Amino acid sequence: MKILCLLVLAAAILQPVYAQETNSEIESKIIAMEKAWNQAFKYRDAKAVDALLDEKVVLVNDDGSLLSKSAFLAIIREAKASDEEQVTPESIAVHVVSGVAIATGVFRAKGVEGGKPYVRHNRFVDTWVNKNGTWVCISASATPVLH
Repeated sequence: MKILCLLVLAAAILQPVYAQETNSEIESKIIAMEKAWNQAFKYRDAKAVDALLDEKVVLVNDDGSLLSKSAFLAIIREAKASDEEQVTPESIAVHVVSGVAIATGVFRAKGVEGGKPYVRHNRFVDTWVNKNGTWVCISASATPVLH
């Protein structure tokens, strides 16, 4: 029994380091996922957005309201896709700390609301974690940039 415990311990300690992603690889992956989220939102692809969000994601809108994942996906499903509507990231930076990736940046949202066109600038902070080999967003918030 002691030999088995020692073998298990040795195997855990000697796991290859090459299987881990580098911070640079994680940053590139998260930036690509942020851009994919924007495209999926534009084209109302709820299935693609669903795959990017954790089941218990916390979503904070730019008006301060909170949305559950199901409520956010319902909004996407109920709206029609529009070429006029766009969410374009103007900057994205990713910081990786202890297996958590924090994406920050600014995006421009353009569309039509109540028959009137609008353009909004928002700063965002999205938190991503790797769950079972897949990166998912566990928290997302947006704040209007007023200056």
